[in-house]
Amino acid sequence: MSTAVSSQPASNEALAPLPASQRVFGWHDHASLWFSLGVGLLVMQMGAYLMPAMGTQQALLAIVAGSVIGAGLLGWVAKLACDSGLASAGLMHAVYGRHFAGLPIVLNIVQLLGWGTFELVVMRDATVAIGRQSGAMAASGWPVAATLLWGGVVALLISGSMVQLVRRLIARVALPLVVLSLLWLTWQFLSMANAQGLQQIWQRQGEGGLGVLPALDLVIAMPISWLPLLADYARHGKRGASALRGTWLGYAVANIWCYSLGVLVALTLPSQDLVTALLLAQGGLIALSLILIDEVDNAYGDAYSGAVSAHSLWPRLSVRAWGLLVAALSTVLALLLPMHSLEPFLLLLSSVFVPLFGVILGRLALGVDIPAALQRTASVHWVPVGLWLGGVALFHLLPKYLPGWGAALPTLAVCFVLARLTRPR
Repeated sequence: MSTAVSSQPASNEALAPLPASQRVFGWHDHASLWFSLGVGLLVMQMGAYLMPAMGTQQALLAIVAGSVIGAGLLGWVAKLACDSGLASAGLMHAVYGRHFAGLPIVLNIVQLLGWGTFELVVMRDATVAIGRQSGAMAASGWPVAATLLWGGVVALLISGSMVQLVRRLIARVALPLVVLSLLWLTWQFLSMANAQGLQQIWQRQGEGGLGVLPALDLVIAMPISWLPLLADYARHGKRGASALRGTWLGYAVANIWCYSLGVLVALTLPSQDLVTALLLAQGGLIALSLILIDEVDNAYGDAYSGAVSAHSLWPRLSVRAWGLLVAALSTVLALLLPMHSLEPFLLLLSSVFVPLFGVILGRLALGVDIPAALQRTASVHWVPVGLWLGGVALFHLLPKYLPGWGAALPTLAVCFVLARLTRPR
């Protein structure tokens, strides 16, 4: 692969294929990482959004199908990144051209800053809720202190090795604890459902207003939001097949579990805020605290991937230095911005990455000689650029003119097919 990167500076770690000596992740590492990243309070809240519009069985069907499809897309991109050794910025360069790739890379950095900030806000709010439930944190200054605390934790983690974080802290420590907390919360809310009439809850019909395909879009939204980050981690894998299996399995199980738990919470305590409802469960304080600690890796993932993307644009600063800057800026934004009101903007910005990766998969997946594709990289590849921009327009037009179809899957399919049909031979 050395000829594939001769035109790029040797110091640009984000655009050069990762050497084989640095590829150490096995399928268990991929599975542990993406199970951990797939668990989160925001994911549970998204599951709660399916209620009361959908019936219980219909919601669970959408959750399973959407999780399998969404995690499968993650696994596919993971294999592509592992086989090529390229980070997300490198894949964008190969498909869209050296100069134009700067636009999606900048958009990715902006969304990663936004989501990293949002994660800090979620952790801050949950920390304050836990503190007040336990009788502490009544003073008005605790939200600022909690924000600075979690921002400092992310900065501390980003200053270390990402590979060691995944293989030691996440796989050996965080993963068993978060699995135990999810098991405990699931048991508690199933007990509540049983006391309220489990059969009645299982047979419950929806109130309407959310079709199956739009519900699939809602479930797929979480795995798709990780597409721009995935390659930055997956390229550290030893084998593409292991990266695919581990990523697919780990994220699918986590997504199904957390969405389903969100539905269960919404059905048993429909009037409660999610964090408050979790705290009401017996032992909920401990379980929620463990999930909150696991939430740190989501903020870390945003900061690390943002750093890799920023390094691709300005390699004079190392990935570690960029990571510290991203973590610091996210902390400042979490202190200043009303992040809950900005969530729709972040979801809107995320929508550009569905067609972006549909085109990338269509161009590079399924037997493409990626080193040869990199050698053909020009300043701008106009056909993929046109397909991406058309895909963005399609994503936003579908809900307006065909509201029952959903947006993510049709857009992804159209972009993939057109990109594959038009790719150079």
